[in-house]
Amino acid sequence: MAAITSIPKGSQISPATERIYHQSNLIGDWKGTWKGNSQPVEFKVVNIRGQAATVEYTHNGHTERGIGEVNGATIDFGDVTIGTKNGQVAALEFSNGVGKQTAVLNKQPDASAQDQSKLVGSWSGFSPQNGHSAFFQVKSVDGRDAQVSFSADGKTIQTGAAIVFQNSVMFGNKGQFTTNNGVTGTVVVQIGNKSYSVPVTKNKPASTSSTNTVNKLA
Repeated sequence: MAAITSIPKGSQISPATERIYHQSNLIGDWKGTWKGNSQPVEFKVVNIRGQAATVEYTHNGHTERGIGEVNGATIDFGDVTIGTKNGQVAALEFSNGVGKQTAVLNKQPDASAQDQSKLVGSWSGFSPQNGHSAFFQVKSVDGRDAQVSFSADGKTIQTGAAIVFQNSVMFGNKGQFTTNNGVTGTVVVQIGNKSYSVPVTKNKPASTSSTNTVNKLA
């Protein structure tokens, strides 16, 4: 059955499953504390593809990453199970046969969407320290996938798919673009056997004033 393409972060959930279980509600970053000891716990559902979910489970100061098993409206990952009814508050249960703990988690605002919107655009700059220039265009971002065009010193390095991680776009070992504020950033480019850092600034879109004038006159 066809997947719902509007589900975020590259997930694939069948329409029938979504209608019954609302599995898209599970996707996101969940934070809270264990009921017994008030220690912080976090469970992040990166995406859901059929009966597999990419997850990150943080407890006792360390993070476990892997694939969880989707069972209707819940996800099992090792000794923990998470479920939510409304997509805003989730219940997390740890059970290993000896002990059991529960926690109430709240879904966090999707900061990644804000970071990703900052990445989109054309960025260019020149470094007087090393004499290299760079141009990095992020055409679109979808979860952890981006479509980009990348060149250095006027020569195209690569065009196509790249990987998104937080506020950075990475082209393997060929280059990386990072911005914290959506206005200025840094491109690290691999030239030969060395890496060079080039400061870049987002290029402003072309003015549409002339087009508006023509339309008014017409």
